[in-house]
Parts: sequence; C-alpha cells; structure tokens
Amino acid sequence: MEPRFVYLWINLGSLAIPLILSFDRRVAFASRYRYWLPALLCTALVFILWDIGKTRQGVWGFNPHYITGFRLDVLPWEEVLFFFTIPYACLFIYVCVQSYFPTARLCASRGLWRLASLLSAMAAVLVHSRLYTAITLIYSSALFLVCSFLSNRLGHFPLAYLLHLVPFFIVNGLLTALPVVTYNPEEILGLRLGSIPIEDTLYSLNLFLTNVVLYEWLIARIRSKHRDKNSDPLVASHT
Repeated sequence: MEPRFVYLWINLGSLAIPLILSFDRRVAFASRYRYWLPALLCTALVFILWDIGKTRQGVWGFNPHYITGFRLDVLPWEEVLFFFTIPYACLFIYVCVQSYFPTARLCASRGLWRLASLLSAMAAVLVHSRLYTAITLIYSSALFLVCSFLSNRLGHFPLAYLLHLVPFFIVNGLLTALPVVTYNPEEILGLRLGSIPIEDTLYSLNLFLTNVVLYEWLIARIRSKHRDKNSDPLVASHT
C-alpha cells in the first residue's frame, strides 16, 4: 500500500464493519436514515468548518506523506471524509447499544448535565491560552447545556461512548503515532494517552454526542409530527 493512501484506508477500515452490519434486522440501522443522515450531515458541516479554522490557525496539521493531496480549502479530503465515516460508525454503536442493551441506561438529571456544562466552562477559562483545549471545552459546555433538555433520551450514550473508546484508541492511535495528524504543542496541554493528546478524547465525545443529540431530537420531532397528524380529526376523517 502506498503511504499516501494510509489516511484513506483508515477511513474505509473504520466504516467497513458498521456499514456491513447496518442491515442487521434487529438493529436496522440502514432503515433509520431519515434520523441519522440529517444528524450526520449537520454535524459534519459544523466540525468541518471548525477544522478549517483550526488548521488555518496552525492548531493542527496533516502529514503530506500520508494523504493524496486533494483538498477542500486547507483540509485534505480524507479529513473531510473522517467526519462522515467516524460519526456513522459511532451512531451505529449507539443504536446497537439501544437494540441489544435496552436496559443499560444511565439517566443523568438536567442538573448533572448543567453541572458538567458549568465545570467545562470553568476549565476553559483556566486553560484559555491553549486554543485546542479551550475551544473544545467551550463547545462541550454548550453541548452539555443542550443535553440537559434531552436528558431523558440520552441514557444509552454513556455505554455507547465507553464502547466507542476501543475503536477510538485504534484509529486515533494510528493517526497520531504515524503521525497523519500533527499538533502544535503550544495549543494543547501536552498530556497524552500513548500518542493521543488528551483533548482528543473530549473532541471525540463532542463529535459523537452532537450526532446523538441531533439523532434523538429528529426522532422525537418526526414522531411527534406523526402523532399530531394521526390525532388530527380532519386527517382521521379522510383515512
């Protein structure tokens, strides 16, 4: 394999098993596309814009030895692909947990989500000189606040997040050990799990949780509209 295809193969390898198993009858992930597809697209847009900004600022960069050279603005197209393949795999894990472990719920209260939001905001202030760390914590703070309004729907996320750490350490381990992705040491804390900056665990949580929040919100919204339509006497009289 040519080195320039390494990042591409990491993307395809991350997608392969979830894609093949998406047609499992019990999980039926492929058939839920009207929920996960909009969530994936919206989240990808946010994170691609974030990625472009941080790449321009020199927070991180990409080793030209492991990419093909095609770019969207300053991003290698493999990095753009990353925001579709990895969230797809993460949402697949989440739906598998819902399907195979329906009772494995951790019902965090609104208060706990709001406490996590406050602590993240405070931590961001303390590390404000480290751009990657601070921005990731600020995003987490806002995201946790949103989660407080969906707390009753996110009970399966903790187990899904823990399970996702297995492929996370494999994929991010490869990306940071080769390295495919490089980090400006002035913009991170310098704490690493092997070769992985500690910030990446929170970044991955943000990426995963944003997709889950949108996925669950879309389910609630679409099903609510469906119920309202079925309960409408004018609709019922014509059925």
